[in-house]
Amino acid sequence: MQPTDPVSTTDVRMRGFTQRAEVPAALAWIDAHTPCLEGEPVATEDATGRVLVQDLVAPIAVPEFDRAAMDGYALRGGETTGAGDYNPLEFAVVGQAFPGRPFEGAVPAGAAVRIMTGAPVPAGLDAVLPAEYAREEHGRVAVAQPVAPGQHVGRVGEDIARGSQALAAGRRLRAQDAGLVASLGLAQVQVLRQPRVRLLVTGNEVRAPGQAKGPHEIYDANSVTLRGLVARDGGLLESHLRLGDDPERIAQALAAPGADVVLVSGGSSVGAEDHAPRLLARLGELALHGIAMRPSSPAGMGRIGTALVFLLPGNPVSCLCAYDFFAGRAIRRLGGRPSDWPYPRVQALLARKIVSQVGRLDYVRVKLGAEGVEPIALSGASVLSSTVRADGFVVVPAQSEGQGAGSEVTVHLYACP
Repeated sequence: MQPTDPVSTTDVRMRGFTQRAEVPAALAWIDAHTPCLEGEPVATEDATGRVLVQDLVAPIAVPEFDRAAMDGYALRGGETTGAGDYNPLEFAVVGQAFPGRPFEGAVPAGAAVRIMTGAPVPAGLDAVLPAEYAREEHGRVAVAQPVAPGQHVGRVGEDIARGSQALAAGRRLRAQDAGLVASLGLAQVQVLRQPRVRLLVTGNEVRAPGQAKGPHEIYDANSVTLRGLVARDGGLLESHLRLGDDPERIAQALAAPGADVVLVSGGSSVGAEDHAPRLLARLGELALHGIAMRPSSPAGMGRIGTALVFLLPGNPVSCLCAYDFFAGRAIRRLGGRPSDWPYPRVQALLARKIVSQVGRLDYVRVKLGAEGVEPIALSGASVLSSTVRADGFVVVPAQSEGQGAGSEVTVHLYACP
């Protein structure tokens, strides 16, 4: 089924799905509708984790002056030739240089300047002798080791040359990258805007953690899981609403402006109170509803205006799986991050067979042990604790009937890098 099929006009409540889209079709629809967002300036001190809009060209050199790389004595390296323990050479100490307080004036031949790390090297001098190889007494310093011209001196532009590309467009800035931006004197930098994400939770039975609940009501775990995943993927939470199963409230929250991505937790399946797919079709476009995967088969996606809407099943594992496969990918792409999961991967051998079904992708939670990869849950979309016990998950592609014991598989580890 292609993203343009007439599923958008189908109400599946209490009828079930007549067909389901394959995962590659869903990923293709996402990739076709997730251009990078526009840029915005941010303070350099807040830029870690953000993505550069354009190449960063150095407006200055770093350093902008020749500077000492050691505490010691600045001198002319050629004048130290022949110095040794049994033939120390003496130089008159004519002054000193500190970071931000250079030595002013000319340095005559046969003289040295006491200098500290980071201080400008005086004009005419070209080397720094470390303090441990010198002995100063009565205004003169004895040099017991030769030092070559240029030794222990940081040259102009040695770190970054003026006019060079310091950082490339599309780079997600690490802490040291932001520090490099600061070293260029830039108080702010142009980065991609973070996707604004609206989180809508449906279900009359859902209560916020900490609230009193009835014997047949449940606490809202999906919101906490989704908030953490959105932050991981670079999204910015625009709002978070618990709406029950009131169609009008859900419709208003879906259609309200201000979000780039809307996540709907629950209400996406075929139950009588699963209103979200019908409302999305009425307000915009229901591009896909029903995916050939386990869990998360009731997931769906579409658009209202420019906002992407993802229908995430209410069962916690299905919600996590659908977010990771679809919504998370969209948020990462909008913010300029890589499409794929940010999970580390390892190759390992299966300790026990995984049974699947041709035509359906399976998301299998697994544990790594001495005997290999052990599946701990093949179903149970409501058993969130299975993802806590698991070290990660294995994806069985739709073309496979499963994986036999002893097969090598890729395990995506839940631990983030």
